[in-house]
Amino acid sequence: MKLLVRWAILALAFWVATVLLPGITVIGGFWKYVWVALLFGLINTFIGSVLKLLTLPAILITFGLFSFIINAAMLALTSRWSAALDVKNFGYALLGSLIISVVSSILNKFFMRARWL
Repeated sequence: MKLLVRWAILALAFWVATVLLPGITVIGGFWKYVWVALLFGLINTFIGSVLKLLTLPAILITFGLFSFIINAAMLALTSRWSAALDVKNFGYALLGSLIISVVSSILNKFFMRARWL
């Protein structure tokens, strides 16, 4: 149940990013947002985790800020592998990853505290 809630939260975070940033678009409706969230989650889990482990010194030196670069790269990679997601350039990927991280963190904290989950 928690996995489905987190998946829906990530899809909602993608929607917020596409609303706020003109350089990030998801082509299609609700199911395309769900697909992009699934693909981004899988890419971030497998490839992103390895990259964060390999770049751990850079992450520590920058007090964690380098992880936003990695998240932006994972967003750009998701855009590359999915026809439903279009990210114009790396700057939009960086801003989009920041928005997605903030929105999903806030919503995850809100929903995971709920007793009905």
